[in-house]
Amino acid sequence: MHRLLSGKLSIERLTVHIDGLPASLQGTTLAQLSDLHFDGLRLSEALLAEAIAASNQAQPDLVMLTGDYVTDDPSPIHGLAQWLQKLQSRVGTFAVLGNHDIYSPRAKTEITTALMESGISVLWNQIAYPLGPELPIVGLADYWSKEFNPAPVMDNLDPAIPRIVLSHNPDSAVRLQPWRVDLQLSGHSHGGQIVIPGLGPFPTWYQTIRRYTPKGLRRWVPYMREDCHKVMRHWEWAQGFHRVGSNQLYVNRGLGTYYPGRLFCPPEVTIITLT
Repeated sequence: MHRLLSGKLSIERLTVHIDGLPASLQGTTLAQLSDLHFDGLRLSEALLAEAIAASNQAQPDLVMLTGDYVTDDPSPIHGLAQWLQKLQSRVGTFAVLGNHDIYSPRAKTEITTALMESGISVLWNQIAYPLGPELPIVGLADYWSKEFNPAPVMDNLDPAIPRIVLSHNPDSAVRLQPWRVDLQLSGHSHGGQIVIPGLGPFPTWYQTIRRYTPKGLRRWVPYMREDCHKVMRHWEWAQGFHRVGSNQLYVNRGLGTYYPGRLFCPPEVTIITLT
């Protein structure tokens, strides 16, 4: 999508404290990309190339992809997979699927296969150990999937061992509170796309603004044509770092853009250093 609608790419850098992180993993660097919506409309190849270059420049130990690689038609995944092969890291790229990736069994299979054939590990209610047994990586089924069921996966982990969880939808953080989650990485929200300076993401104020918007004008106002709560309930977690109970959550604003575009909410690549 044209930069006029998406804005300039932002590289967000943060340091996250992990209790019990082994000395050998101090300084581990993660790069997160999310919500690419690669369909020829919502993400330009120029922005995608810039995001991949930014990730590679950080020389991450791991690259994390948190879902929504396409929008409706799964076929663009094959072109996107070729782009994602350019991602560089010390121990690999790990991915979970988003709600747009599972609209049909065909879509889920086609997207998973394309990513796996490009050397990207796709986790669906699975645990991986690319950094060793001291820091497992958990990848969950999408929150809207019938297969979203954290218990059998999370119960396999020793509560004394730190872990990172990949889960596309930030709302899943509520369901994950019974377990230790040292860092959950999510996307899905696009950061709210429109942010009101001093007030936060537009959807946070959806109900209030809708109440005072004449019915005849609602179809012309962003977010008024559908209930925002059907997309996401916890819009207060639309972007950035949050604590959910004793767990930690980071929500990436994504790269892809829906109309009417982004305002004060630039697309994002996240570079995270663990301490």
